[in-house]
Amino acid sequence: MQAVLSIQQISKSYGQIKALNNVSFQVPEGCVFGILGPNGSGKTTLLGTVLDVLKADSGTYQWLDGIPADAARKQIGSLLETPNFYHYLSAIDNLEVTAAVRQRGNDDKIRVLEKVGLIQRKDSKFQTYSLGMKQRLAIAATLLGNPKVLVFDEPTNGLDPAGIAEIRELIRQLNREGMTIIMASHLLDEVEKVCTHVAILKKGELLLNGAVNEVLRSEDQIEVRANNMQELQGILSTMNGITKLNALNGSFLLSFDASIQPEDVNKYCMQKGITLSHLLLKKKSLETKFMELTNEA
Repeated sequence: MQAVLSIQQISKSYGQIKALNNVSFQVPEGCVFGILGPNGSGKTTLLGTVLDVLKADSGTYQWLDGIPADAARKQIGSLLETPNFYHYLSAIDNLEVTAAVRQRGNDDKIRVLEKVGLIQRKDSKFQTYSLGMKQRLAIAATLLGNPKVLVFDEPTNGLDPAGIAEIRELIRQLNREGMTIIMASHLLDEVEKVCTHVAILKKGELLLNGAVNEVLRSEDQIEVRANNMQELQGILSTMNGITKLNALNGSFLLSFDASIQPEDVNKYCMQKGITLSHLLLKKKSLETKFMELTNEA
């Protein structure tokens, strides 16, 4: 699959603070790519760098198979901060101003307002819009000129639940229509519900990246106890498919591969002459996985 954006070894410091440290990854064409991490992890700095708002100390990046920067910028719509519209102007007039500043998309205003569901309110003043409507208008502005790629920094930040749902569905719809979308977020829930791929940052370091269903795969565990814990430990250490065995609060927590089910553990122990007094499948949420990953890093 072709890469829409390729980042190689990008580093950026602010004095003694290392905002990005040799970050490298690729964004596949047609995906919704989430840049995920706690506040201060370097997400906004990374987006600012690849959009040529900030200059990296080292490293390189290229858009759209390395086409010239001016041509690439015309194919990218971006929203990096709170939308800056004139409160006393209507939606259509604000888009006219935006199109004039960006020198593209002046004949595109009706199409983008229809796309974001604001055509019925095109003549309403911006100050009469809800927060969700204001954010949809900001996304409409990024769509002027029909770019191939959209870049958003925390697109649901500050919205109420209804507004968040609106923006998430709009992002999914734009992606279904063929747009590649890159979005920074500190919300795991957002990435789970919207993104197909993810890169996880913490304090400027790239922890991992890839398809969401691989990178953030839920890891279940099996909790077991027996009267003779020492003997149980010896038996479990010989079982194929057990990848990790940790002692915790008088029990053993087992990590295992896809070939193992809880009943397999029970059967194996019985065959080895030990009866389990406790066996429990513990579901680990993706949120727990993410928190463990970012706290350990």
